[in-house]
Amino acid sequence: MGPKDSPARPTAPKPGGERASVHNLRRRPHAKVLVVGGGINGVGTFRDLALQGVDVALVERGDYCQGASGASSHMIHGGIRYLENGEFRLVRESVVERNRLLRIAPHYVKPLQTTIPIFSTFSGILEAPLRFLTHKQQGKPKERGAFLIKVGLSLYDSFSRDGGNVPRHQFRGRKRALAELPGLRPDIKYAATYFDASVHNPERLTLDVLQDGERAGRPAGAGAHAESNAQGNTARASNYLSLKSMTGEPNRGTGKGSTVRLRDELTGEEFDFTADVIVNTTGAWVDLTNEAMGTASSFMGGTKGSHIVLDHPGLLDACRGREIFFEHTDGRIVLIYPMGDRVLVGTTDVDADMSQDAVCTDEEIEYFFELIGHVFPGIAVTREQIVYTFAGVRPLPRHDATQPGFVSRDYRIERREAAASAQPRPGAVVLSLVGGKWTTFRALAEHLTDDVLAELGMQRKVSTAQLAIGSGAGFPSDEAGVQKWIKQHMAPGRDADRTAGLLTRYGTRAEAVMAYLDAAPDHQLRSTRELSVRELEFMAAREQVGHLVDVFIRRTSLAFRGLVTGELLNEVAEVLAVPLGWDAAARAAEIRHAQDVLQRLHRVEINSLVA
Repeated sequence: MGPKDSPARPTAPKPGGERASVHNLRRRPHAKVLVVGGGINGVGTFRDLALQGVDVALVERGDYCQGASGASSHMIHGGIRYLENGEFRLVRESVVERNRLLRIAPHYVKPLQTTIPIFSTFSGILEAPLRFLTHKQQGKPKERGAFLIKVGLSLYDSFSRDGGNVPRHQFRGRKRALAELPGLRPDIKYAATYFDASVHNPERLTLDVLQDGERAGRPAGAGAHAESNAQGNTARASNYLSLKSMTGEPNRGTGKGSTVRLRDELTGEEFDFTADVIVNTTGAWVDLTNEAMGTASSFMGGTKGSHIVLDHPGLLDACRGREIFFEHTDGRIVLIYPMGDRVLVGTTDVDADMSQDAVCTDEEIEYFFELIGHVFPGIAVTREQIVYTFAGVRPLPRHDATQPGFVSRDYRIERREAAASAQPRPGAVVLSLVGGKWTTFRALAEHLTDDVLAELGMQRKVSTAQLAIGSGAGFPSDEAGVQKWIKQHMAPGRDADRTAGLLTRYGTRAEAVMAYLDAAPDHQLRSTRELSVRELEFMAAREQVGHLVDVFIRRTSLAFRGLVTGELLNEVAEVLAVPLGWDAAARAAEIRHAQDVLQRLHRVEINSLVA
């Protein structure tokens, strides 16, 4: 569940009827389990339940991965700093899951070499026990010295012994550290280097997990793109579909569960849907969703984290392909790391106002500039080099007086029963997810799924622990394999760059995309070499594109990299207008909406005359 950024005027439905994803739910308006929230944790739970043969549906009021899941630091990591909070279980699970995702999702999750610049030897030794015991910063922060970092990394390494597939950490002295990273502050004393992992396409990984679930729910023998509204389909999902309310009324056929009112955010139409178990995975909005269902709660206390993306060749070169992960002067752990030809800088950790959109502020930008200067004093950064900003609200538990940086990143599941109707029977069971982080989404989904199975009196059939995610199956294991794959899949009109781009975007599913592209005449867009007309039609048909802006932020990385232009907005809108049923007025509204979202939420100014 993410921030609402729909235009005031709803988009017209497709010619001949409503969206297929909504039609699938309206045709059979009941599921054993309804998952509310299409971030990575909700989508992961949807996939796991579908693999167990559970009749499951998922609804998301915005686009998939639109909220906190799409506003993360793009890291898959154990969370070394959580050791100081005493969260050893979480760190151990996170390291195990990091290693697992490197194996089962190699198309999107990659090893990330990380360096911690260190400017003292024993600093922080006295303060660390107090932070550990009180979860508060006592007085002015003192930076963690080499001794503390060495202890933490040694413990971190120990969690990787079973099934670990990344190198152990290394320490460098000043001379060698500056030889490897000459742009660092000259008064550096040590540099500690270890490996975590990154996910450069979190939105596409989320979509891949979702499509795994949809495939698992299709009737045996159904093709990959068979009509999914068949009565035997047991896994259905739709974005831009919000939960407005709940009644205690049961399903008329089964006499069980409760009824919720769903609203199509693109057309304004509403309909009823029933479920026996409802799983609330709406992140920072969990309490608001529970309130809509009549099961008020006060579980959440999310904090906002912001990031900026820079087009800065000097900073990119200074990082030398590594993430720079360190403690800023205020005690906050921050990061700088290259993503392709851009540099990501983050993150803040401040209490969030849920009544306002999460946006990166001027003060946060100044903070990011300061932290860059803290480790790379010779590098100047200006606002003109910012190509994109983003912010999200972490789905953290209510923390009252606890300082944001010390709030647990672990998760828990709260169980309640919905209000009963006049009949003497309970309403649907509501399971609310409190907390959770990207790295542990598979394990978390497994936990939630097991709880749901217990409610339904069912047993687990399939483990996801070693199951490849979507188009990670068969993905080349090294760079030589990648180059071989690209060479094998080039074709007339599709050169190496275009083929590589498709592999990066879709993983091995790119083969199916290429088959779609080759099935009819196709041509690249005038405004970018990274998209073609047929690929946009594929996204519209197979990836539930609801708004024009979805293509730039969540189906591609064009917005993230600062590559969206007025010409591109107009051209993509023109192509999508046919499959999505936009008339001239709707197309113009979509262009204005995209401009508004990019400017208001991401500081991307696009001057475009609507075509």
